[in-house]
Amino acid sequence: MQKVLVIGASRGIGLEFVRQYREAGAQVWATARGEHCAAVQALGATCWELDVADATSASSLSWRLDGLNLDAAIYCAGLYGPDTAGLEPPTQADFDTVMHVNVLGAMRLLPAMAEGLKPGGTLAVLSSVMASIGGRSSTSGWLYRASKAALNSVLKDAALALQGRALCVALHPGWVRTDMGGPAASLSVQDSVAAQRRVLAGLTAQDHGGFLGPQGEAIPW
Repeated sequence: MQKVLVIGASRGIGLEFVRQYREAGAQVWATARGEHCAAVQALGATCWELDVADATSASSLSWRLDGLNLDAAIYCAGLYGPDTAGLEPPTQADFDTVMHVNVLGAMRLLPAMAEGLKPGGTLAVLSSVMASIGGRSSTSGWLYRASKAALNSVLKDAALALQGRALCVALHPGWVRTDMGGPAASLSVQDSVAAQRRVLAGLTAQDHGGFLGPQGEAIPW
C-alpha cells in the first residue's frame, strides 16, 4: 500500500490529492487548518491540524512522521496574495503572509517531510509556471511570482541535499479552476491532480531537482 503525505489539504488541489490517493487505495496523512480537517477525515485520511505559517505548529510535524516510511510527500500549501498587474508594492502584511506560507513554511517543513520518506521516496512542492523567470512574459501577481520562484530555489537546494536519498521536484499544476485560479481556468481540480499524480508516478532519476508541468514537461527556471 502506497503511503502519502499532503501538506495543505484544507481545500482545492491539496484536498483533491487526498481524495484521489485514497480512491487509489493509498494510506494518506494530511495537514489542514482547524475546521477543514473534517473534510479530510471524511475521505478516510488521517488529518493533523497544522498552520505552516506558525513555527510552533509546524514543529509538531517531525515527531508525527517518525517511522512512517512515506512513498511521497507533497507540499501544497500556498497563497496568491494581492492581484496586481504591474509594479505595485505589496503591503508589509501581504508580503509577510504570502512569503510565510509559500516559502518559510516549506523551509520549515521540508526537512521533516524528507525524514519521513522511505529511501528513494518522492518529495514534491506545488509551484507555478508563474515562478518561471526564463519563460516570463507578464508582471501580474508579482508577489506570488516572487514567492513561487523562491519556493523553486528551496526545492533545488533540497534536491542537492537529498541527492541519492529522495526524488525532489517542483510541480506546475496547470491553470486550475480553484478559488485561486478562478472559474475561467482551463483545468478542473480533478484533471490537474490526476495529471500531477501521473507525473509523480513516472519520475526517474533524471527528473531529480526538476521543474515539471502537468504532462511532465520541463519548465524553464
